[in-house]
Amino acid sequence: MMQRRHLLGATAGLLAAPAIASAQSGAWPTRAPIRLVAQFPPGGLVDTITRLVAPPLSAALGQNVLVENRAGAGGVIGTDYVAKQPADGYTFLMTHASVMVYSAATLPRLPFDPINDFTHLALLVEASSVLLVRGDSPIRTFADYLQAARTRPTRYGSSGIGSAPHMLGAMLTGAANLTQLDHAPYAGSAPAMRDLLGGHIESLIDPITTNVEAMNNGTLRALAISTPQRLPAFPNVPTFVELGFPSLVQTQWVGISGPKNLPAPIAERMIREMPNVMRTPAIVTRTTELQTLPRNPIPTGADFVNIMTSELATARQVAQRYNIQAAS
Repeated sequence: MMQRRHLLGATAGLLAAPAIASAQSGAWPTRAPIRLVAQFPPGGLVDTITRLVAPPLSAALGQNVLVENRAGAGGVIGTDYVAKQPADGYTFLMTHASVMVYSAATLPRLPFDPINDFTHLALLVEASSVLLVRGDSPIRTFADYLQAARTRPTRYGSSGIGSAPHMLGAMLTGAANLTQLDHAPYAGSAPAMRDLLGGHIESLIDPITTNVEAMNNGTLRALAISTPQRLPAFPNVPTFVELGFPSLVQTQWVGISGPKNLPAPIAERMIREMPNVMRTPAIVTRTTELQTLPRNPIPTGADFVNIMTSELATARQVAQRYNIQAAS
């Protein structure tokens, strides 16, 4: 009942708008394009998933679906843009945990409420974080890593202060009492990877998606992964859980959301369509290659909101405990 009130909670002014009145009568969508906003630049995970989703979603809805990149401020600009769009079913956000969970937990302020300023529809895919060293590193196992980080200066790189990898590294540092482990923040994964390969840092915590090829060809060695269970594609990479750190479970998901007060017929249609969209062969093939596997079943509606709310609460606790605050 609460979820349906959330979906139906449009203001009187919005309800008077012809487009929304049409949507509530069941006619949506009646025009094109329907925009999928990716809040990061082309080439990354969010953009990749958005471009995979657009064609089958277009076929399902019978209207052209356009991908629109609105990057900037670590995803905040594009996210805020969608939060302020009309709730008419013609603009959706490819929601990302890096913004809705980690930025929300570590930035001093955001121009939107990550939970209440959106109608969250479905969690589509999720990618784990992985602890990496160079393939030629003398650190060959997670036990070696713990020994190093307790006895000599050792650094782990991340894509920035307040990022999911930073959070995971802080939790590992505290849980394992790694007195010599220091965080080396970078402006993104690419410069961190350059310093890892150049020998300037000893390790990197990073999403698995951009590292699959390097893990397969031996350029990088994975010591531990943040999934609850081992990945079939990497059966020799242990999880932090089995290594004795049950709290170190972390995924960075991509979902789809609309502005708040999205009319119930639109929200229900999208919730109905998205699991079918994610089962299309092209998406299954590519998400398998990237190790960004969807949950089964895909969390939709209130289930998606509950996951986001729980993860945000945990991230805020971690940020407070380890004094993690990102620059706004």
